[in-house]
Amino acid sequence: MAVNLVNVENVSKVYGTRALLDGVSLGVSEGDRIGVVGRNGDGKTTMIRMLARLEEPDTGRVTHSGGLRLGVLTQHDSLDLAATVRHEVIGDMADHEWAGNAKVRDVLTGLFGGLDMPGFPQGLDTVIGPLSGGERRRIALAKLLIEEQDLVVLDEPTNHLDVEGIAWLAKHLRERRSALVCVTHDRWFLDQVCTRMWDVQRGDVYEYEGGYSDYVFARAERERIAATEETKRQNLVRKELAWLRRGAPARTSKPRFRVEAANELIADVPPPRDSSELMKFASSRLGKTVFDLEDVTVQAGPKVLLKHVTWQLGPGDRIGLVGVNGAGKTSLLRAMAEAARSEGERQPAGGQVKVGRTVKLAYLSQEVAELDPTWRVLEAVQRVRERVDLGKGREMTAGQLCETFGFGKEKQWTPVGDLSGGERRRLQLLRLLMDEPNVLFLDEPTNDLDIETLTQLEDVLDGWPGSMIVISHDRFFVERTTDRVFALLGDGALRMLPRGIDEYLERRRRMEEAAASSAPAVAAKPAADVPEKSAADVRAAKKELQKIERQLDKVSEKETKLHAQIAENATDFAKVAELDAELRELSGQRDELEMRWLELAEDA
Repeated sequence: MAVNLVNVENVSKVYGTRALLDGVSLGVSEGDRIGVVGRNGDGKTTMIRMLARLEEPDTGRVTHSGGLRLGVLTQHDSLDLAATVRHEVIGDMADHEWAGNAKVRDVLTGLFGGLDMPGFPQGLDTVIGPLSGGERRRIALAKLLIEEQDLVVLDEPTNHLDVEGIAWLAKHLRERRSALVCVTHDRWFLDQVCTRMWDVQRGDVYEYEGGYSDYVFARAERERIAATEETKRQNLVRKELAWLRRGAPARTSKPRFRVEAANELIADVPPPRDSSELMKFASSRLGKTVFDLEDVTVQAGPKVLLKHVTWQLGPGDRIGLVGVNGAGKTSLLRAMAEAARSEGERQPAGGQVKVGRTVKLAYLSQEVAELDPTWRVLEAVQRVRERVDLGKGREMTAGQLCETFGFGKEKQWTPVGDLSGGERRRLQLLRLLMDEPNVLFLDEPTNDLDIETLTQLEDVLDGWPGSMIVISHDRFFVERTTDRVFALLGDGALRMLPRGIDEYLERRRRMEEAAASSAPAVAAKPAADVPEKSAADVRAAKKELQKIERQLDKVSEKETKLHAQIAENATDFAKVAELDAELRELSGQRDELEMRWLELAEDA
């Protein structure tokens, strides 16, 4: 039987006139991996701070088992700013000691990209004081993970990590023996790591078995039976449920309640997006040309980030952009935005960005734009527009869109200066959408947003008719809102990834393995042995690449239709067999196209 590590008994906590937690009783045992979710401000961080005894409850008690080894990552690190990274992370261990320790090597490589800590000016001997908040947070996480604990409590551990870092952390935590309690808005991470969920809602905590996918199914079932939530919120849960059942890649665990109940819940829920319908509408708003990049080179100061990129963003394209930090994701969006704002006058360091005449761009950057702190929330939105057309006959007033993004009627009269960082981020998104753009650039849009707000944003974007590029480390959000993934791998090229983020992680792994095992003999091979491609060959390869990408899109549309037909004819076994044969044939076509694409990508 698992040993109980922490007991929370009848705990309550009040701030001002608001009860964050009201008579909550919970327990954490050996082997538990618990994910904590809930809206911002509902008490997630307060609860885990009390769990770790960093904060005292107003009533009730928290007890720890004798000799409990506890590791805590809070949202504010307590590192010695005058110390070096070596002092904080490695401590007194000699070089041969920590270099021979597999766990230390794994943590340093996983969080910093190598034992020499590339990106830090003096490696392990870098002084912590001048480093950014994100770098200090990674150092605090590394320090915690190198030590041995019985229980690890993490508050937003994926903040400031890229896609690779998040994938490594998920694997590391799955393999650790210590119990885990983790607050995070990263739904892919929750699915990978957690076996139980705590949902903090209005002073109470609801427990669920399984990861995030299981939690969505079980919460929808609970709310259907109890009928406690308003219709709009219930519809959002059911829509995400439909996504998890139909649209998303296979999840890591199966739902732990009746499949029949899940099917009943989503029987009348349409697919998340009608891609072909949105594509038609987007074309009517945008015409044929949106952004055409011809032989573009992008620089940041003297550093060349992208070289000779030829690429096209078409009407209705929904693109996810991933890549290593510093590879030029944000710089690429900025170069395209500059060309759009200057009507083609300001161009990148090399090549040309052509912008369609009807393009109306909205660009959400990582920096939160400062607004007049005396404006009320509703006023800040109404100053952009009173009503917004969301396409397909959907129209919303400024007040209705505020409510969709979590600003209730009372909150709409709050001064902007009193909003939290996450609330300002939401307001910034709102103002962008109110301006009725037909092209969206979203650079880390999920920063500071809770899961409920993320699902609301995804619901708005589902029916949004236009072209979109999303840069995000939130893998679930990228998979949910985009149709194709492109990557910057740090070699100056832009590549389409037919298999999405999984393929990106595989390619990065292969690149690291190749770099680690490259022999001097290979490096010394004469350049003459490698035939150079002519400019004409490269141009031809790029044109064929674009053609294959369009063919892949058509194959995807056909596959979607076939899946729908199979579902409609589930009881007609002869028809299902016929449709399944067509599906297998399409799958073969896709494999051939993807292989050819990969060959051409090397040439281009």
